Amino acid sequence: MQPRDIQHYMRPGTLQLQTLPPLSLYIHLPWCLKKCPYCDFNSHEMRAAELPEQPYLAALLADLEAALPLIWGRSVQTVFIGGGTPSLFSPQAIDQLIGGVRARVKLAANAEITLEANPGTFEKDRFKAYRGAGVTRLSVGVQSFNDDFLKTLGRVHNRAQALDALAEAATVFDTFNLDLMYALPGQTLDDLRQDVLTALRFKPPHLSIYHLTIEPNTYFAKHPPAPVDDDLVADMLDLITELTGQDGMRRYEVSAYARSSHACQHNLNYWQFGDYLGIGAGAHSKLSFAHRVLRQVRLRDPARYMTQALADNALAQENEVSRADLPFEFMLNALRLADGFELQQFAERTGLGLSAIAAALDEAERQGLLQRSLTHAQPTARGFDFLNDLQALFLPKA
Repeated sequence: MQPRDIQHYMRPGTLQLQTLPPLSLYIHLPWCLKKCPYCDFNSHEMRAAELPEQPYLAALLADLEAALPLIWGRSVQTVFIGGGTPSLFSPQAIDQLIGGVRARVKLAANAEITLEANPGTFEKDRFKAYRGAGVTRLSVGVQSFNDDFLKTLGRVHNRAQALDALAEAATVFDTFNLDLMYALPGQTLDDLRQDVLTALRFKPPHLSIYHLTIEPNTYFAKHPPAPVDDDLVADMLDLITELTGQDGMRRYEVSAYARSSHACQHNLNYWQFGDYLGIGAGAHSKLSFAHRVLRQVRLRDPARYMTQALADNALAQENEVSRADLPFEFMLNALRLADGFELQQFAERTGLGLSAIAAALDEAERQGLLQRSLTHAQPTARGFDFLNDLQALFLPKA
């Protein structure tokens, strides 16, 4: 679709945002060595030697330039380079990309710049080179330390590669994230215990642990593995919380545990309904203006994206978030946080009064899913356990 003139977004509307939220930048690098059977992200198999690094970098920077009028004058607080497998790109390419971003936007002095990396693409000193390119935080997708489960998940790395990659990450980066998955087919409580304890040996500043879910349009959706018993899943979550707590980590988000001062700032901005500009094939954006909140999606196919981005026309979809949908969109994110949100922040980020959520807040409190004061609301322990039920209370009424 053709991009609109900036005046279109600045015209009067039904919302009234007094201030704009913090802004992040997401950059999507869509290639990986192998498509995992559970993955529903926009990723495409390609060997590293075949990567169109320079053409894709040119497209990304052209896409960013075309979007600059939408974020003019705003400072970018965090950058997240995700995929796919961004660590397939050479350190030189990542250095060029970050340099190109710095030349075009105002990055905060202490901006968090995260790169996703997989152990299967790890080479000695590669992480050090990414650090030299300006990456401040690495996110290492381990998923499991058990070779049998790694094979079930379709991962291209093995246990030994994961251990080597994490040892290097812990040496090179002051802060890094380690990703695990649980509720894997055939996984026992002891299997999970071994995975978590192995992860904690590296003293990760941040640990993300995701429940394996079967997403539409994935291999697992067509060929579903045996489900894990609900009672066992609950025991697994209790075990994760127990082991991470004993190691000094706090569950600050539904699937995220961190040591003091190591929460992921980029993800926090998502969960606090901040803004983000997404560039790259299939990337999503959420951008606020004085009278509206806008969502955009880039073209998914990498080849078409590269061609159209160079012609300043990489958008596939664009729509304004309706007033009726804003409460749910805000709560879908904010209620993932253990600390919840300031009630004033709802008005600041949506342009709506608290009356828009008053009835739902009352009902959530009545059901024991939420607790609040005059200024603050947060999920209870029960609300965290039944988060979908809590979030659903804020769906727009038919």
